[in-house]
Parts: sequence; structure tokens; C-alpha cells
Amino acid sequence: MNAFLSALALLLVFFDSRAAAPAAVDIPFLAPEEAARRMTVPAGFRVTLFAGEPDVTQPIGFCLDDRGRLWVVENHSYPNWNADDGKDRVVIFEDTNGDGRFDRRTVFATGLNYVTGIEVGFGGVWLVNSPHLLFIPDRDGDDRPDSPPQILLEGFGREGIHNLVNGFTWGPDGWLYGGHGGSSYSKLGKPGTPEEQRAHVNGGVWRYHPTRHVVENFAEGTTNPWGVAFNEHGHLFISNCVLPHLYHVVQGGHYERRRPSPLSRHAYATLDTIADHRHWVGADWAKSRGGAEQLAVGGGHAHSGAMIYLGDSFQDTYRGVMFMVNLHGKRVNNDLLARRGSGYVGRHGNDFMVAADRRFLGVSLQYGPDGSVYLSDWSDPDECHTRKPDRATGRIFKISHGDRKPAPADVAKRSDAELVRLQSHKNDWFVMHARRLLQERAAAGTLTPASRPALLELLETERDAARQLRTLWALHVTGAADEPLRLRLLEHPQEHLRAWAVQLELEDGQVSPAVLAKLEAMAAADSSPLVRLYLASACQRLPHGQRWGILSRLAARAEDAADPNLPLMLWYALEPLVPAAPQRALTLAAQSKFPRLREFIARRLASP
Repeated sequence: MNAFLSALALLLVFFDSRAAAPAAVDIPFLAPEEAARRMTVPAGFRVTLFAGEPDVTQPIGFCLDDRGRLWVVENHSYPNWNADDGKDRVVIFEDTNGDGRFDRRTVFATGLNYVTGIEVGFGGVWLVNSPHLLFIPDRDGDDRPDSPPQILLEGFGREGIHNLVNGFTWGPDGWLYGGHGGSSYSKLGKPGTPEEQRAHVNGGVWRYHPTRHVVENFAEGTTNPWGVAFNEHGHLFISNCVLPHLYHVVQGGHYERRRPSPLSRHAYATLDTIADHRHWVGADWAKSRGGAEQLAVGGGHAHSGAMIYLGDSFQDTYRGVMFMVNLHGKRVNNDLLARRGSGYVGRHGNDFMVAADRRFLGVSLQYGPDGSVYLSDWSDPDECHTRKPDRATGRIFKISHGDRKPAPADVAKRSDAELVRLQSHKNDWFVMHARRLLQERAAAGTLTPASRPALLELLETERDAARQLRTLWALHVTGAADEPLRLRLLEHPQEHLRAWAVQLELEDGQVSPAVLAKLEAMAAADSSPLVRLYLASACQRLPHGQRWGILSRLAARAEDAADPNLPLMLWYALEPLVPAAPQRALTLAAQSKFPRLREFIARRLASP
């Protein structure tokens, strides 16, 4: 009865009656145009078909290039991996007349196998093609590969048929980020890399740097995260399939998972979901497949895609809202992100879209240069773990607000000075593409010297923290955020600038004595729990001997003892130190204000 009353309360308080529709299971399969027309969205929004079968089929992932064109991966291999029978392809869709529907289609690459992610930049196309990370160059931009795919990484596991590596998202720091399912185990490195030098990943989030060609395990755990998104302050969030659906991901964190992993052997406890709700009723997620009770609270346990809306055509109430697809609910859920302690809480928002088509299986969603949102649909009669997919279907919808017409958006043709000015654009699509282009030009040695002083001037004159961060990230990716600037920012009055100065200072795991002393002082005195979280995370990237001063000072901050992140993040950085220096660990335990830290130190000392 309590579960029922809770579900009813959520229904009355949160569910938007404008988005209500008959249960998807009661509606027949719909043709692409009809499926778009019968989607229910809030007043003022409209859904149109951007592309549908037979022009696009099995769209497992997509991205937008600097011209606003969609690059779509069609995965026809699932669920059978066969290196000798590549059936997947990359197709470009372009809307040249701005009517909201593609009118030019170009097949870019064929013969691929089990591709689960795509991004463009740095003169080519990046593909997650288990067991490889591939790069297909197209330096002249003629939409034809310059050469066969280049293998940048090998070692992605494929034990999980639908629970494996996926991506991509460009991070504000210039890295490519992707998700990784917990049923597959990856040992990543350039071809020929010895196993002991490879990055091991068994779920969570991983990242790859496009110019330094370095791969890292960013965070460990979860079940099957298929969507990575950053908010305007550069904090990373994922949607997760099965288990809870939303996590704020901190570098070096260990998160809840369905089965144990050797990579989290001594974690002892994992970071929790930030969602204060679930999209299913009762304790058994396996039964949450779109029944009436599940639909009332958001649809079920299976989620895909992640988008934090930072466009400029939706109402401002949607800015910073997390969007994700609920597969069993045939809808797009909204979670409202709010700060809590060092991290966030995700509250249940009104469902944004409800589909009427029983085939709807949304995978990815992204906003574009006109602020509209593109939503891909795998389109299949089975549920999300289908073993016999209908390879003839697929749709991409466009969700728009108002009557705004898209403006020409070939950001790559802008000058360096224009790219700098775009860091202040309201639509973060322009900001992200301009920043990546600045990064590309800096890496190629063609960025004009005037770019750095122009960015520094923006950093000084902007008063909004999010816009200041944009400028800092642009300075960083172009190699212009030197140590004197980072040291100065460690004393900035804005917590987000101080936190990111810590993050960027420790990116290579090396600090000068002056910086280390400053970090230790911040650990003792900084007023922001967010900054203290970044310090705890950064410790994992320091040599063991340099961690003690920061960790001991953070462990003395009694106000953080009940924080959802800090005690565990301190432990993850401290754990490898304990067996190497047991007496020093016991001294820290005696002085710590965190009961959990004392417990874990004792437990680790008793473990083999």
C-alpha cells in the first residue's frame, strides 16, 4: 500500500498532464511520420520526422559536425560480433533548406562491425568499434575517407552483447568521453601495448585524449551507462540502464554495480545515485517493463541517452535539465539537478515526451545549432534486449520550440577571433564546437597569438561563473592555461573556478612544491565542499607520498563526515597508501573526523 501511495503522489505532483498519452502497449506500430505526429510534448513544442526508414535504419548513435549535419552510425551487426562480416555504416544527413527534414544523404563508411559510438573532429571520424577505437581521416572534408580506418586503441571487451563500450561526448577539458557496461572487461592500449601498461575498465566512464593519445579509466562501476553529459559547470552525469538511472560521476569514483569487480575490490562502499526517485515501483527492477504503475512514475528501469539542455530555443526553465530516454516507458524523462553538499540531487521532473508508437526505442538525444533536439529511435517491436532486431527500421526525430529557423552554422569557417567570441554564446552547441576548433588549431600550430590575450580578457571581464569556466577551458585546451594562471585561480572567489583550477593542475599528476603547499592549505581551509571534492579526487592522480598532507587535512573536516561523496573519495585515494604505510594510516585514522574512514583503514589493514 505504501508503494502504491508513493507512486500516486509522484503521479499527482510531478507527472505533466500535457504529456499524458495512452499506454504505449495499447497502440499499434506507427509509420515514421505518424509516429512523429502522435508524440505528446508540452505546449509550444512540436515533433517532426528528420529521417526515417528506409533512409536510416538501426541508428545506434549520432553526433553533429561543425555544420550542424548529423553523422549517424547504423548498427546492423547487433547482436552478433563477426570481424569478417562488417555490416555497420556511417551515414551523413543534412538539411540544406532548413525545413527540419534531411534532403541530402551521404554514405561515408561501410564494412564496419559492432559500432556503438561516433564523434567527429580533428580531421576525421572517431568510432567505438569493439574491440577497437578507430579513426577515419577526412582531412579535406569531402565526406570520403582519406584511408582505411586507423586503430588507435585495442582491447575493448565484448562479453556483454548489449552491455559494453559506447560513446562519445566531447568534454569541456578536450577529452573524448564514453560509457562502458559492467558486463564487459576492457584492457586498453595502443596495438602491442603490454598488459601491465594498459588501462583496465570494467564499467563506468572512460576517456581518450585526441592529441596526446592517452586513454584513462575515469570512473568505475554502474551497470550499463549509455549516455554521458556535462552541465554548464563541467560536472559529468550519466544515465544508467537497470539499477538507479542517474549518477553524478566524479573522477576516480566507484559506483554501485550488479556484480563485483577486481577493480573495486577494496572500495568497500560505492557512491550512490543522486536521484531521489525511481522510474519503477517496488524492489524488482526486472519486472518494471512499462506497466501502469511504472508509467505513472516515469516508465521503468531501462534508460539510454543523456543530455543536459544548454541550448537557446527552449524556455529557460529547461536550461540545465537532464533529459534521458526511458525505453520501457516509451518516453523522455526529465531530472532536475540541484546542488547538495559537494554534489547534486536529481529530482523527478515532468516527463518531456511520450511516444505513441510501440516500436519506439530511443537511444540518443542531442541539441543542435538552432536549439532543437534530435532524438534517435532504434525502432523495434521487442524490448531493449532484443535478440532478433528488425533491421529495416529506424527514425530520427526533431523536437523544436517556437517558429525559429536555423541559421547557417558552419563554425569551422569562423576566424580565431570569432571562435573566441563564441565562448559567450547562449547556445552551448556553438561554445563546444568553437572550443574544439580552437584546440584543433592550437594542436596544428595555426592558432593566432592574439587568441590567448583575448581569452584572458574574457576571463577577467566575465562575471558569470559558467562563462568564466568556458574561457578557462578554452585556455586549457589551447595550452594557454599556464601554472601562474592556475595558481592565481586557486584563490579565485568563485568555487567553480577554484575547483577546475585543481582539476587542470592535476591532469598530468605532477605538481610543483608551491602548488602542493597551496593544495594542502586549501584542504584545511577552503570553504567549499565542491572544492574539497575536487581535491579528494585529484589526490588519486598524485604520487602516493604527496597525498598524505591533503588527505589528512580533508579528513579533519568534520563538516564533511555526512557528505555523500567526500568520505568515500578520500578513501579511494587513501586505500593504496594503507598497506604501504600502516602506522601512518593508523595515525590518520585516529585524527580523522570520518567514522567510515577509520572503519575502512582498519578493514584494509586486516585484508591480504
